[in-house]
Amino acid sequence: MLKTKLDKHTVLNVNIPAVAPELLKGFKICKQAYAKYVEDFIERNDPHGRHYYWLTGEFVNFDKSKDTDVWALANNYVSVVPVQFDLTNYVLKSKLEKIWK
Repeated sequence: MLKTKLDKHTVLNVNIPAVAPELLKGFKICKQAYAKYVEDFIERNDPHGRHYYWLTGEFVNFDKSKDTDVWALANNYVSVVPVQFDLTNYVLKSKLEKIWK
């Protein structure tokens, strides 16, 4: 893995499941699951009476396919997701360029 040359705009997002090493099944090259955290904040007071907010929330996975990072972790695989920095939706960009002249 370390010998593989990657494009300079690419990184590898590697996640290791929280299991004993002997339970790891290997690694999977994955896509990022379509998922999100639904965030919530709880107001609390510290021992000095000062307010602070504790971030909580719920993880919601909309992608049940078996080639995602979420599936890999749930099944004791190390997930490896090649991630690029350019988030541009090029299909939509092309359409908008034609529509919004």
